[in-house]
Amino acid sequence: MSRNATITIVALGLLAVGVFVLALQQNTSTPVGTALGVIKIELNPEKAPETVKNFLQYVDDKHYDGTIFHRVISDFVIQGGGYTTDLKEKPTRKPIKNEAKNGLRNERGTIAMARTSDPDSATAQFYINVADNQTKLDPAFSDGHGYCVFGKVIEGMDVVDRIRAVPTKAHGRIFENLPVQDVIIKSARRDETRAADQPPVVILEIVQSSRRR
Repeated sequence: MSRNATITIVALGLLAVGVFVLALQQNTSTPVGTALGVIKIELNPEKAPETVKNFLQYVDDKHYDGTIFHRVISDFVIQGGGYTTDLKEKPTRKPIKNEAKNGLRNERGTIAMARTSDPDSATAQFYINVADNQTKLDPAFSDGHGYCVFGKVIEGMDVVDRIRAVPTKAHGRIFENLPVQDVIIKSARRDETRAADQPPVVILEIVQSSRRR
């Protein structure tokens, strides 16, 4: 093979790589699906110190990376942070004390800890209220203990609303409102641009799987 022919082949190869990279940059898809956007959550350590500390520890441990929103109810909540895409529950640390009686309400756009019937059973799972749920989840209206609100969405409620609108179905004995296509927390990270004297913010990057259950 001549030197000129070799150069031509290499040049064509580089051109093909360039076209491929450009296509990736222009495509909104990710390795696990389509990007839905980011949700920024401002936490309230003044009102819920132990809950915020617990949540941030899970964030720093990258516990939420790759977990799904496994419970999506369009007029109630979107709940996640506990299961992987193969519906395996992730191990957690010990439960924390319920701080629900802190004056924060389960209003649309707030984030709170999920738990069992035991008031002090919350670990890693959380939910975002997609409606005003004070009369269902606040201490005065639920079981006398309530569900602890510890922050609020400050950016990305449009993403939350896209999640609440996804089709769901029952799956097995555990999941009654599981999205047909996984809604995945690709990453959960602290917003490092926040000043030290400001409340901490966590950024959730959300994607939706192209695979249907």
